[in-house]
Amino acid sequence: MNTQKLLEYYRLTQEEYHVIGNWLGHIPSRLELALFSALWSEHCSYKSSAIHLKKLFFKSPRVLSALGENAGVVDLGKGEKVAFKIESHNHPSQIVPYHGAATGVGGILRDVFVMNARPMALANYLCFGAPFADLTSELVDGVVQGIGGYGNSIGIPVLTGQTEFHPSYNKNVIVNALALGYFGPKDEVMSSRAKGPGNLLVYVGARTGRDGIHGASMASESFTENQGENKKTCVQVGDPFYGKLLMESCLEVMKKSLVVAAQDMGAAGLISSSFEMISKGGVGMRLYLDKVPLRDPSMKAEDILLSESQERVLLLVHPDKYSEVRNIFMKWGLPIAVIGELIKEVNVEILWENKSLVQMNPLYLTERAPRYCRFYRKWKARYHVKTKQKARASLPNNKDMSSVLLSILKDVRGCSREFIYRQYDQRVGSSTVKDCSFPVGVLRLPHSGRALGLCMGGRPHIMRTDSLEGGKDSVYEPALQLAAYGFTPLAMTDGLNFGSPEKERVMSSFVACVEGMATASRSLQVPVVSGNVSFYNQTKERSISATPATAMIGVKDSLKIPPSAISKEAVSCGVYLVSAHQIFCKGLIGDVFKEAPFFYGCLNASSVCRFISQVQKACVTAAPDSIRLVGKLGLAYTLARMVMNSSMGIEIKTNYDPFQERLYEIILVLKESKVSVWKRFFSSDSHSMNLSFQMEKLGSIVEKPVFSFNDMELSMSQLQESYNSGWNRVFKNTPAEQKAYRNGVESCSPFSQVR
Repeated sequence: MNTQKLLEYYRLTQEEYHVIGNWLGHIPSRLELALFSALWSEHCSYKSSAIHLKKLFFKSPRVLSALGENAGVVDLGKGEKVAFKIESHNHPSQIVPYHGAATGVGGILRDVFVMNARPMALANYLCFGAPFADLTSELVDGVVQGIGGYGNSIGIPVLTGQTEFHPSYNKNVIVNALALGYFGPKDEVMSSRAKGPGNLLVYVGARTGRDGIHGASMASESFTENQGENKKTCVQVGDPFYGKLLMESCLEVMKKSLVVAAQDMGAAGLISSSFEMISKGGVGMRLYLDKVPLRDPSMKAEDILLSESQERVLLLVHPDKYSEVRNIFMKWGLPIAVIGELIKEVNVEILWENKSLVQMNPLYLTERAPRYCRFYRKWKARYHVKTKQKARASLPNNKDMSSVLLSILKDVRGCSREFIYRQYDQRVGSSTVKDCSFPVGVLRLPHSGRALGLCMGGRPHIMRTDSLEGGKDSVYEPALQLAAYGFTPLAMTDGLNFGSPEKERVMSSFVACVEGMATASRSLQVPVVSGNVSFYNQTKERSISATPATAMIGVKDSLKIPPSAISKEAVSCGVYLVSAHQIFCKGLIGDVFKEAPFFYGCLNASSVCRFISQVQKACVTAAPDSIRLVGKLGLAYTLARMVMNSSMGIEIKTNYDPFQERLYEIILVLKESKVSVWKRFFSSDSHSMNLSFQMEKLGSIVEKPVFSFNDMELSMSQLQESYNSGWNRVFKNTPAEQKAYRNGVESCSPFSQVR
């Protein structure tokens, strides 16, 4: 194979090849090129994003471990800590949906438990293509079953999630998995930093096979048409039952203080885990490949080093403690082997049956990986308009508002997600307080009994409006969700999903998004403690929508969480809108009508932060009878969601556009005795600070079970039927029914016009 073809195979550039040769002092061997290919891949090195990620706010007294470790660790006080992280598994899930998603769950769980944190919760952020696009139905089924198949089997509840649909994801599904683990008061945080020359590198877990070879570099390139078949060997295959054994055995040796350091064998497998450990510690190693437990004895050195076989962990163990560690893993029935040792010199020697295959400085592959400043332009708000009125969607003249609302409720973008989350075990472990049916996932902390809230954020349709404001919104919106239920936002993680960084428009959007997130997180003093960047989510020249997936945690002393729906006790209560209007936009309705995403305004840091703080304080001071953040599809849709399962009704009179999205609004249902308390937080105080907060009455809860919004009047059964039947209308009906739905014959939905 000539040099050019070799570089194409290993996805290295000519410039990178010359740098490698100069450093090594000789023509690189294929094995050496394979190592650089994996660790210099975008997936491992962050070579296009690292210089921008430094802008994020990540310092806080609460942060015990942050970027660079397996997961971020946050001190919750009272001796309790949590580790959490989000990671992408996009490319594998597009190729093999079930195993791509399942191994994403398995990998993120290992990132948490190798830090000595017991996993308590999972969450996910999923983006699929248009409902009737090729493979969308198969991808939805495969991904959801994969997440449930692994999480349910290993016994970790799925607490919350987010699912989006848009044509930009037709050939590039987004699958971001999150895991959260818990440290008790006596549990120490396990680092991945290697130390102590003479300590042993110990391989534990499943035997190494041929699955997932070159997975990291595969995830660092764009797709071409119909290339899934020849990429299937790059996708890992997981076993949740083996994962359970590995989790319990690793936690046992760590809680007995038998381990010096630990690292998940994830992307780029053994080579990534070992090189990263020693680079962090400033030491070297000898690695004996013939000692690695194999499923296929014919595997060669390159295959062994780059395999991404699942359920494997690399431990660093003192020689005096190895015997006890070995006995514990044998008790659990897991392979264990010493495959190397640390040396003082910053050098790596890879051997096979005592024959040296590679010798090099490990920093070449890690600390000295390329750092590219891809070309981008300073962000300009392309769709900004000068009036609020122009930032409204143009609804069809022949459609009454009731028909539009019912159409929204039955469309895949607005209908129930129960079909997805009912496949997940949401309450295993007995710590779940609020599950996927609630806007915020809530856990009971084992030792203090406090509530831990977990909320997903990031709205692609806001990003399509403006990447800078969308980046801010991906932080502010989950913080406001937490605050609305009385939680104090503490820390966050992010998964940044974009197209090719080599494209100016993609890189400009990415930089603007990061800068927006940095502004928002710093203003809230909510640090970004971990995360992931996934580039090259595109097929040919078609990129996905810029998609920042965020997750934020918060703590609350009480387990009493205000309901998000209206109950029968709310009869005669008033319905109020609390707002800090910063942005007015067409939102998702404008998006599906294919209108330009015009918007008015911007997110002011001081105003939004003050609003979030006031909401949290008011909720704790006088808990509302129900509360919900107005999100996608506007005010009428949110009110319908709140009331549709109630025996009560609602009467609303307002001048607000029922479908325009205004950032930010919260709906409150309050007894008269609590109204004055809430008004103190959103009237005189806000005006004195020259902040445009408002609290206004929209209507009231009535005994008659009817949804009345200005001229709209609908029964609860109409709302329920539309909301609960939407999923089946799109994914489970017959081909003839699908065709009718797509052509708008059966439904009056405006959404059918864009399919």
